[in-house]
Amino acid sequence: MKQLSALFLIFIITSSLYSQKNTDLQLDILSFNRLAETAEWLYTYDAVAWWTSDSVMTNDKSEIERLGGEWFCFQGKDSLWHAVYGSYENDTFVLVFHYKVEADYTIRRVYESVDTAMTNSFSRALNLAKETAAPELDTMPVGFNQYIRRNDDNTITVWLLPAMSKNNDAVYGAEFIYTIDENGLRILKDESYIQGPLRGFAIGEPREIWVNYSELDQPSLEGVFFVWYFKKYFTSIKLETKYYISSLFKTEEGAYCWIHVRKEKEAVKKNKKNRKKN
Repeated sequence: MKQLSALFLIFIITSSLYSQKNTDLQLDILSFNRLAETAEWLYTYDAVAWWTSDSVMTNDKSEIERLGGEWFCFQGKDSLWHAVYGSYENDTFVLVFHYKVEADYTIRRVYESVDTAMTNSFSRALNLAKETAAPELDTMPVGFNQYIRRNDDNTITVWLLPAMSKNNDAVYGAEFIYTIDENGLRILKDESYIQGPLRGFAIGEPREIWVNYSELDQPSLEGVFFVWYFKKYFTSIKLETKYYISSLFKTEEGAYCWIHVRKEKEAVKKNKKNRKKN
């Protein structure tokens, strides 16, 4: 147990022989690892957003009134997290608040300059993503949290994922994911997925819950993120896809690793029949 890593050690447990050749039953581990890594990054981004937004609300009302809908978090060259809040006016991001999260998790307001090429392109990318998703977002019963990151190839990715409901329900079933050009002007790839009516679970009573994506061969980013984000709210979260059930296991040292259990053939057939009925 002491050799387990925090995130990327993957177990595949199956009731059939490992030598069995059936490409329909393969879980793409490399792809899953990338999703898990992204989910953990989004989780940290979300925490930084919550910490700093609380600090924003302690400022003078006259400053708060200058805010628009443009805000985002990013990591500096020293890997420390920053969060900036402002407005996008006349093709320019106008900075109002800038917060920095120190290595000891101390949050302080700073007055350091921020790369305007980044703030302007991020503002445009966020607005473009929200405008593109608006027809679907406007029909959703919950709000969506926004996340943004610059990629290694200089493109930008924006994620819009369900927030908790006003009734404190953990919600899943829709994700909007856009890769946008480096200037924030054009969508290069749309990886959005809407399962159907959103589903959710009331938070409060610790219990096992099942997140159903049985129509998908491979897990979606939002499904993986849901499990990682709400892992401390429920005793166990089972992420079900067509051929596998994935869940997190907490080690004695407090780290987490993913476990994937291959479903019985009978269960797979049952899922297919249920989809045909629907």
